[in-house]
Amino acid sequence: MRTSRSAVRARLAALCAGLLAAGALFAAGAAPAHAAATPLRDLAAAKGKVMGTAVTGSKLTGTYGDLAGAQFSSLTPGNAMKWGSVEPAQGTFNWAEADQIVAFAQAHDQLVRGHTLVWHSQNPSWLTNGTWTSAQLGTLLQNHIATEVGRYKGKVSVWDVVNEPFNEDGTYRSTLWYDGLGPDYIASALTWARAADPAAKLYINDYNVEGVGAKSTALYNLVKSLKERGVPIDGVGLQAHLILGQVPSTLQQNIQRFADLGVDVAITELDVRMALPADSAKLAQQAADYKAVTAACVAVTRCVNLTVWGFTDSDSWVESTFPGYGAATPYDANYAPKPAYNAIAEALGGTSTPPTGACAVTYAVTSQWNTGFTGQVTIACSGAALSSWKANWTFGAGQQVTQAWNATCTQSGNAVSCANASYNGTVPDGGSVSFGFNGSWSGSNPVPTVTLGQ
Repeated sequence: MRTSRSAVRARLAALCAGLLAAGALFAAGAAPAHAAATPLRDLAAAKGKVMGTAVTGSKLTGTYGDLAGAQFSSLTPGNAMKWGSVEPAQGTFNWAEADQIVAFAQAHDQLVRGHTLVWHSQNPSWLTNGTWTSAQLGTLLQNHIATEVGRYKGKVSVWDVVNEPFNEDGTYRSTLWYDGLGPDYIASALTWARAADPAAKLYINDYNVEGVGAKSTALYNLVKSLKERGVPIDGVGLQAHLILGQVPSTLQQNIQRFADLGVDVAITELDVRMALPADSAKLAQQAADYKAVTAACVAVTRCVNLTVWGFTDSDSWVESTFPGYGAATPYDANYAPKPAYNAIAEALGGTSTPPTGACAVTYAVTSQWNTGFTGQVTIACSGAALSSWKANWTFGAGQQVTQAWNATCTQSGNAVSCANASYNGTVPDGGSVSFGFNGSWSGSNPVPTVTLGQ
């Protein structure tokens, strides 16, 4: 059950009142993270673009569903339309999650980007473990495309037909399809997809093709050849799974050269991963990276779609795939927008919404003995949110912090500054975090005035 904002605020007020009895409450003028004044989907539409995200069907409820519906105009099933998901046993189909995502998109006036029909990975074991002649393999692939594209005819507007066909050096990847059918499996797949839904846009999608290089040039030459042969091809997808600070300098140039072939371009799987833990410098660099990618797409008319690969860190593939890396998406795990979110909005011509609420910090002495005491500081937000924080105060009677937990505290003279740990910097709207410390005192232990910053 979802709780109304007024109820959350009422409970927060009661919490604050209780804490006042133990210590003192001081409102703090922090600089909260907050969403753009206009949803990303509307900002993108004003630039002639589609703003998308990959989603997990089972999560399309609550805050996750609210944000997915409000902020994005296109949905990509992260896994639900891959062959291994839809036909786990030969002739036995499971469309439940894919259908759920399509229905959600229809209810929220969103497009669906089908992902993906032909890939070397996440295929069902009955397919990969089978022994097939070339003719059998071609029939299996044609039937798969006809079945899936046909099921969603008129409901899925774009298909990533072929995914990741190239090696890093621009040669064709050795796969079930290439080895069994030869390089023209790509042309065949596109032709079969066009027959199954003549209105759907058909793409080839790959990673590490964002900048000009051997792999992207191989993709360019393939698309050029397909166009010359009359094979149906409407666009190329640049996945853009990027590492912090490594946006290719030739990104816009590369987008433009594909557009000059007469095809559309989409940024299909954008995320920017960083070495954990995240900190303010890394988040600022990530914001710059997201802004650069968005701006490059905005600059080219035929760059039609910008899709992030999951919009919240709690639904990202990065941490499980790249150990030690994460924090790759525009929202943190508690659905608070990160600087990257506002960077996307700004690159789309938007502005940030001034905060309508506030975050407050509470300092309480929870126990005290003849030479020492234990303190607790709680940061609570209502109508605002934080992506990082610092609690600052000055002791008035020579007290000293001797130990802290759930925060990193430093003291210079009487001035104390405590910053969030790597795991608790986010304070969502209606939420709170606390940290504690032990201190020493002599003579008196007055409660200091605490201010909150980032």
